[in-house]
Amino acid sequence: MKALYKADLVYSGGQFQPDWAVCAEDGFIVEAGEQLLLEAKFPDAAVYNWNGKALLPGTVNAHNHSFQSLLRGIAVDRPFLEWRDRALYRYTPFLDEEAIYTGALFAFAEMLKYGVTTVCDFFYVHNGGTACDEAVIRAAQALGIRLVLARTLYDWNGAPAAYRETVEEAVSRTRYLAAKYQGNGKVTIHPAPHSPHAASPEMIKAGSRLAEELDTPFHIHVAEETFEVEETLAKYGIRTVPYLDRLGVAFDRMIAVHLVWLEPEEIALLGAKGAGLAYCPSSNMFLADGVTNIPDLLKAGVTVSLGTDGACSNNRISVFEEMRMCSLLQKVNRLDGTCIQAEQVFHMGTRAGGELLRLPVGDMAPGMAADFVSVDLGDLSLLPGGDLLPHVVYSMQPTAIRDVVIGGRTIVQEGRLQTVREAEIARKVNELCRDLSRKASSG
Repeated sequence: MKALYKADLVYSGGQFQPDWAVCAEDGFIVEAGEQLLLEAKFPDAAVYNWNGKALLPGTVNAHNHSFQSLLRGIAVDRPFLEWRDRALYRYTPFLDEEAIYTGALFAFAEMLKYGVTTVCDFFYVHNGGTACDEAVIRAAQALGIRLVLARTLYDWNGAPAAYRETVEEAVSRTRYLAAKYQGNGKVTIHPAPHSPHAASPEMIKAGSRLAEELDTPFHIHVAEETFEVEETLAKYGIRTVPYLDRLGVAFDRMIAVHLVWLEPEEIALLGAKGAGLAYCPSSNMFLADGVTNIPDLLKAGVTVSLGTDGACSNNRISVFEEMRMCSLLQKVNRLDGTCIQAEQVFHMGTRAGGELLRLPVGDMAPGMAADFVSVDLGDLSLLPGGDLLPHVVYSMQPTAIRDVVIGGRTIVQEGRLQTVREAEIARKVNELCRDLSRKASSG
């Protein structure tokens, strides 16, 4: 059955259109246009009157680690490697399938309330199989969020055993999951060799080849920290991007994460070969990684999307927040208030994410998934009236986000989750985290 969503403003065609509506059917947008015209064209459609609201495309979180939401607040204000060891490595041995499910439920529920409709979860706590991967998928399905599981390929022997697999195991298990969920409109599987630091050359090449076999992108952390660049230089005599080029990876399928420490030649190479970036500005600031050169990457032709990274290195998981952080960080770093515009970062957090993930999301146009968000035009953070987009990027608070629709299904209504009880999520998280704390203290 068709559904007609009417709002005071609808973001379509790169601008807010007054008194427009969106018609959706079978999970996709059929048409967007003037309310009166669509009411006449689709007289039998169920009508949702969102008076006093604006309708925007749902945001795309291009990089997250859902289990890390359980570790939020641990090892704050520490150097990167100390943060990693005291939070991730310390608690990983106690994360079983149920803990992974609870962490994903927690992370995805919070994102949904902040307007995320698609999330890419870069997931690496495999525990020797695929059960934990399936736990993340089950959590996404329970809530109704659209999920890309970037299944990590990880074989560095300095990491916890739960992360590590042989090349053959990683490829076989990722291929199995990809086949199982092929054709599922809400779950997609991508290979994700972790990084030049944590994935061997053979693992990185295997991840790229598997992406070509599956016809998907692949994800990889690149040049987040200076130690990674120095390590690659010491081992191979070249920096990280030329190293990946030497390995022969498919740059046009690569979604690189972070890309903080690059030379101009590397930026040019990434652009020339059609690479993409999942940029996580808040995480880069929290961990004191450095500042990615977004204006030059855009100029070179790199498609830039936005991610939150894990909630123990951010510690918020809102893509609207990342839009603001991206713009402000670039402006102060360049000492140039014009180097990034509100329209650009809004695009990064919506349509660009969909383009990189190869999903029909992030735009309010016919043929796109019916994934959208309503915001309350009377919320104080969106006042005074006028040009709404700068308010959405620079001033909007989560209180303004009222409804979230994914695939034509209402997941958040008037600020409340409709699929899983928030109180139940909170209970599960608090009980689990108390247990994790006891185990980590005694261990």
